[in-house]
Amino acid sequence: MSVPVLRTLLCTVTVYVAVSAFAGEEKPSPAQAITLAGSQVSMAGPEKLFTGAARIDPLFPGTDAINASGAYVTFEPGARSAWHTHPRGQHIIVTQGVGLTQEWGKPIQQIKTGDVVWCPPGVKHWHGGAEKTAMTHLVVTGLDGKGNNVIWMEKVSDEQYHSH
Repeated sequence: MSVPVLRTLLCTVTVYVAVSAFAGEEKPSPAQAITLAGSQVSMAGPEKLFTGAARIDPLFPGTDAINASGAYVTFEPGARSAWHTHPRGQHIIVTQGVGLTQEWGKPIQQIKTGDVVWCPPGVKHWHGGAEKTAMTHLVVTGLDGKGNNVIWMEKVSDEQYHSH
């Protein structure tokens, strides 16, 4: 066998072995997962973390694939969270109604349907319904390396809430 023919044969065998090995190691693609509406339990916002009636509807937990969790939170008029921070930040998308939010040391701001709020990591803030209207928002919250998404602090006083 001539050297050029031998080289061609070796290259062909090498390519065949490489392709065969790759094909054998191929893993199946992950499939979509659908969580059916109404399949997760709604919960009342705990009294030690919320003032007034608030409801949390979990949507998805953090996973190895995406390091964030999501939920709908509904605040009745006057209801609000306690002061808190997020180790990796939080996006708030107002889906219904009119609400309020405040960053520590800054004025209260009104938020309404369609507004998007970014709460940077470590920024002390609260959010909730306006005095006379309910508000629902979708939150997507980053998780730290231990799976934590929020650090709770003291409750927002009535004086702080009504200071706008």
